[in-house]
Amino acid sequence: MILSPWLSLTPVVASPSLRPPPYSVFHPLSSIPFPSLRCSCLSSKPTPHGFSVLASEIPWEDKNVWSTFALYMFCLHIPLSFGGLSILARTLHTPLLHPQTQVLSLVLLQLLELSLTLFLLRSTAKPQFKSFNFLKGTNNSVGRNWVVGSALGFGTLVAFIFLTSLVAHQLFPSQDVHNSELDKIIESGEVSRIGCFVLYCVVAPILEEIVYRRFLLTSLASTMELRKALLISSGVFAASHFSGEDFVQLFGIGCLLGGCYSWSGNLASSVVVHSLYNALTLLLALPS
Repeated sequence: MILSPWLSLTPVVASPSLRPPPYSVFHPLSSIPFPSLRCSCLSSKPTPHGFSVLASEIPWEDKNVWSTFALYMFCLHIPLSFGGLSILARTLHTPLLHPQTQVLSLVLLQLLELSLTLFLLRSTAKPQFKSFNFLKGTNNSVGRNWVVGSALGFGTLVAFIFLTSLVAHQLFPSQDVHNSELDKIIESGEVSRIGCFVLYCVVAPILEEIVYRRFLLTSLASTMELRKALLISSGVFAASHFSGEDFVQLFGIGCLLGGCYSWSGNLASSVVVHSLYNALTLLLALPS
């Protein structure tokens, strides 16, 4: 296995069986088209806005933001991400799923969660926003190059993980950084490796960025200072992974992803950073 001696990198996934080890990071295609590069990448016009270009008018009513998020968390995220594999194992009358079955099932469960989440967010949106594109940049994002934002965000994220992992290694030198479940899945065959890539680098980043950045951060930033909105949404993002030992790193990652999205005004920026980081963790986890 190709793993750096100082860096513990494991994709974040909501399933307890694939939960990352202490001081590791990451969690875990829809038919939603990615935004055109022309509108936000090729423009060099100056913008009068400050750091954030998030729109002040949001698709959801302010009073319904937390109730909508609660519906997502308790009716979709927890049942599907944390209970889906257990239900499948009971249905198949087996105490342990084959690694290939496990990863393919997780892909299907995450796709189902993504589809139902999009339905929930569209059905609770204001009438004029029922058909809006979740990945489209805001009107204020003209002049902000989301590719540059993604590159800077990814570099900052890697540096952040390097520093926090180095500190963790110094404080807890005997901590085991390997994820045996992920290792088994990756080593079980080509289909499993492809499934891991689809899960960690495509489906999970799109789902999480839509929920925690496009929906939650945007909604909070419309009613409070950006700094407070980033802290709250990042705290919720970290807590939703139910991993106490990784909370600090996940919180920092949430802040960085939120910063990328706030600066560019384009969700593609944070999705790309999220996907690239997960891809890096998978590459490091591949057997040498």
